[in-house]
Amino acid sequence: MEKINLVESFSEFKDVKNIDRATLMSIIEDVFRSLIKKRFESDENFDIIVNPDRGDLEIWRNRTIVDDEFAEDSFEYNENRHISLNAARKIEPDFEIGEEVTDQMSLEDFGRRSVLAIRQNLVSRILDLEKDSLYKKYKDRVGDIITGEVYQTWKKETLILDDEGNELILPKSEQIPSDFFKKGDAVRAVVARVEMKNNSPVIILSRTSPVFLEKLFEQEVPEVFDGLITIKKIVREPGERAKVAVESYDDRIDPVGACVGMKGSRIHGIVRELRNENIDVINFTNNSQLFISRALSPAKITSIKIDDETKRADVYLKPDQVSLAIGKGGHNIKLAGKLTGYEIDVYRDTHEDNEDVDLEEFADEIESWIIDALKGIGCDTAKSVLEITSEELVKRTDLEAETIDEVRRILRSEFE
Repeated sequence: MEKINLVESFSEFKDVKNIDRATLMSIIEDVFRSLIKKRFESDENFDIIVNPDRGDLEIWRNRTIVDDEFAEDSFEYNENRHISLNAARKIEPDFEIGEEVTDQMSLEDFGRRSVLAIRQNLVSRILDLEKDSLYKKYKDRVGDIITGEVYQTWKKETLILDDEGNELILPKSEQIPSDFFKKGDAVRAVVARVEMKNNSPVIILSRTSPVFLEKLFEQEVPEVFDGLITIKKIVREPGERAKVAVESYDDRIDPVGACVGMKGSRIHGIVRELRNENIDVINFTNNSQLFISRALSPAKITSIKIDDETKRADVYLKPDQVSLAIGKGGHNIKLAGKLTGYEIDVYRDTHEDNEDVDLEEFADEIESWIIDALKGIGCDTAKSVLEITSEELVKRTDLEAETIDEVRRILRSEFE
């Protein structure tokens, strides 16, 4: 008797993702049992065998043999559960009353409309299960690093496929500014969140999240992975600079040295992954002054005044350390503030009379093209400018006299 063939009718279900074979077989059986119940009121006397390897399904009906009189006259006779002795012996001459007859049903027994309904039901059930399975899978992986392949890049996001072909989204806002991807590139990112949109799971990846940097440390530094070193806090300006506060409860371990590695061997891999983002690894401490001092690395602090109520810190540095404390684009001081929880103000410590100041320290008051002109004649510091007369500076730089006078006024005020 013809088998119900799933290869031809339901071929797309042979290689479904995220659903194991046993679950798929259970769904197919459940769908057909629902159809049998609708058609015959009960499915108790039916056996359903799903053969996923061959892509087919068999439905066997079991009926009890009754005498011919019962079959013709009794109200209890049910042709779905019973078969007359006469009909049974046409199948097998040796059958007796009370025995069971098992016959296989074909697809045609259900009718074309029912087969279409089965197909629609299967499509719906399996797609829903796939979505649910994908949602649960990635919900459990939030915070994990995954590696995928770039499939398509758009203006606002990049589509990435995982090793099972599932679609993942890396928005532009979650990419490092210098990231550039083309189709086929391998990308590492952290699973940031999983959302449901229009009843479908949307997996969002991130390369700018502090969690991404934390997981990279776990991969590169065994002591972090094993819990011997704890990452207390991470702050980032993606692609520019990051500060990582680390701590170890084992006095034998130097947490900063372990994270950086011999000659920077461990940190270099992380820096490359983050497009040359500068990473400062700092020893965590509960001493606020010391922590702020470490957070402003590589600048060397002269003194700090802290107001714990307003969470403000006034930091005094030698003039040549101010630019280091502020950092390129102000990233260093901004990240130090985020890391420590204090609003940090930087002041020049000019107590020493013989202290000179680099012209770059005045970039907020003197325009860069003027500084460049002064540097062009060998004047790199404030005192080197003040030691030359205004007339001489005008001649050598081609700057206007008013500009020179204003520059000298700003520089003199530094030493008054």
